[in-house]
Amino acid sequence: MIRFDDERAFAQALDALPQPDDVAVAAAAARQTELTKPAGSLGRLEEIALFMAGWQGSARPALHKANIAVFAGNHGVAARGVSAFPVEVTEQMVGNFRVGGAAINQLATACGAELTVVPLDLDRPTGDIAREPAMTADECLAALNAGAAVVTPDTDLLLVGEMGIGNTTPAAALCLQAYGGSAEDWCGLGSGVDAGGVARKIAAVESAIAVHGPHCINPFETLRRLGGREIAAMAGAIMAARMLRVPVLLDGFICCAAIAPLVAAQPGFSAHCLAGHCSAEQAHAQLLDQFGMEPLLRLGMRLGEGSGAAVAVPLVRAALATHNGMATFVEAAVAAGL
Repeated sequence: MIRFDDERAFAQALDALPQPDDVAVAAAAARQTELTKPAGSLGRLEEIALFMAGWQGSARPALHKANIAVFAGNHGVAARGVSAFPVEVTEQMVGNFRVGGAAINQLATACGAELTVVPLDLDRPTGDIAREPAMTADECLAALNAGAAVVTPDTDLLLVGEMGIGNTTPAAALCLQAYGGSAEDWCGLGSGVDAGGVARKIAAVESAIAVHGPHCINPFETLRRLGGREIAAMAGAIMAARMLRVPVLLDGFICCAAIAPLVAAQPGFSAHCLAGHCSAEQAHAQLLDQFGMEPLLRLGMRLGEGSGAAVAVPLVRAALATHNGMATFVEAAVAAGL
């Protein structure tokens, strides 16, 4: 199990990222040329197969074990009226996850993935980022390690999701700190707030950057000051996945914002990730542009919970089914050169 002993260990991991297996990618690409189809005719399905081959280190990658981890946390900034729902909903939704009543429960079953739910100190909201750090260094490290703990080497594909009332506000602050622009660029409707709620969110993000921006000297400090427990946990899980060479299917805006400080510091960090979808949250598209990622799906979803990524899992399964199961020209006695 991956564990970060301190902030320095986290930084060292970011500086020593494993890379995909180029030999496996080349072998998988060679197989693609032999399959009974015109070259490139399966489009992105072929790209997905090569991506999986590189991170699994196999010319014939498999998807036996897909894991979804949903992290839940509460935010002090929610008291500023930046969400359409009260903070009590976070814990109530955790209960709903546990009895199988949420969208992600149904989608996990539909895509053949295991679901893990990790609540993080729901009785202790983070600090209000508009005036104080979200977490202490120890709290941030604990959240990173809670995320890392869900990733096992036998995982073929990892999805991470979140539940946290008010968490589009710290997500927007993380993106603004990482990529600049204005608070308006990164603040959207979130859970469905009205114009007043959006205005309060913008003001909170502006205050957060004014207070913390000069101190966000590295990804750890940025997550600690501007993030949240569930956000740091997602970052820890995705970092652990990279260290274990486990491919990741990213979810929506919050999930991507969780790694924005890491990608900004190390642009190659997201190489082991695919963007499962582009959410309806207005800033997600521009964040994916910053990552240089084209989403697999655009369905107008904005639920979180890992739901958009879960809907994309069948595409990965389809990519591997065609890559591994199709006959070659020789096997099928079909003339090459289609």
